[in-house]
Amino acid sequence: MNILILGSGGREHALAWAVMQNPKCDKLIVAPGNAGIEMIAECAKFDINDGAAVVGFVEENAIDFVIIGPEAPLAAGVADDLRAAGVLTFGPSKAAAQLEASKAFTKEICDASGAPTAGYARFTEATPAKDYIRTQGAPIVVKADGLAAGKGVIVAMDEQAALDAIEDMFGGEFGAAGAEVVIEEFMEGEEASWFILCDGENVLPIGTAQDHKRVGDGDSGPNTGGMGAYSPAPVMTDSVIQKAMDEIVKPTVVEMAKRGMPYQGVLYAGFMIKDGQPRLVEYNCRFGDPECQVLMMRLGAQALDLLLATAEGRLDQAQVNWADDHAITVVMAANGYPGSYAKGSVIKGLDTLPEDSKNMVFHAGTALKDGAIVAVGGRVLNVTARGESLKEARDRAYAMIEGIEWPGGFYRSDIGWRAM
Repeated sequence: MNILILGSGGREHALAWAVMQNPKCDKLIVAPGNAGIEMIAECAKFDINDGAAVVGFVEENAIDFVIIGPEAPLAAGVADDLRAAGVLTFGPSKAAAQLEASKAFTKEICDASGAPTAGYARFTEATPAKDYIRTQGAPIVVKADGLAAGKGVIVAMDEQAALDAIEDMFGGEFGAAGAEVVIEEFMEGEEASWFILCDGENVLPIGTAQDHKRVGDGDSGPNTGGMGAYSPAPVMTDSVIQKAMDEIVKPTVVEMAKRGMPYQGVLYAGFMIKDGQPRLVEYNCRFGDPECQVLMMRLGAQALDLLLATAEGRLDQAQVNWADDHAITVVMAANGYPGSYAKGSVIKGLDTLPEDSKNMVFHAGTALKDGAIVAVGGRVLNVTARGESLKEARDRAYAMIEGIEWPGGFYRSDIGWRAM
């Protein structure tokens, strides 16, 4: 079959890498792609947030199946436009994608389904929001309601940081995403992510992962889109998984169907776990980035079969075959990230590294320029490895990093430290 993946990051490179291994894939196109994806698939340039442009491309290129990677096209309703045109599509509708596109909507769903989550209040003006913070005190969490590329969440450990966050959000720091703000109780515990495929009715868990959000070693510095991840997450024990399914995930899926917006795609559930009890931190309506890289590394070719089963509404007949292994990914980011960073620095040494089922460098923010691979994003490379133990996978990933020549970049040296 002819397959189109929308997106340009490390998540989409990992999806493309897994899809290409499946014999069902005859031709793969990724739009817009990146330098790493160009080495394994055809890349195309058009506006992936414009449903009409996507449908037009699909029809011209006889595409049989579309996998939507990032959240922006989902929030724009591209999945709806594709389904209306009769195209088999992986990714939730615009209505269902509100689980990520609006923090306030997610809280409403939690209230209706009884899912345990942080106490909260929502605001559309700065003054009452600041008054609420002064009453509640710190630590406290301030979230821009809409999509902010993973950066619209401020975990404020003191009152002033929370008040400053309100100023930034209502002052336009996150654009339209910050027009409404959700302020949450600070939850203590250990955070982990769980990925569940949903076909509107049936659910199929496909793996756990743990992300490292802060920019520096020891979880220091500002929040980022993610500096590394590993799978599985030891904190997601069988009993925690059962509770999360019974108390959070299944009630959410039932509530969404009841509202006439059945959820179809991957549901990324972020939990805070304390004393064996999970509470929902957030939902995302797509694979995490960089969590997708470790999941795809462990799933391989079967990933396409699972995505097809989701899109075709037959998850009740599907199963996941897990190897008893571990995977880890280390993000190499441009100096200065998550603040301002330079673009265009050359990356060398990638062509000398192994590329197989246990070692891969997934490209995130790269482009080809005059025959060289250059950095064009904040998070640029995802150095990913598999091993029989987390330590083996970790040692393999960091050994690969030593072979990469890129003075314009940096990485955390402690990915996986919680589990190790």
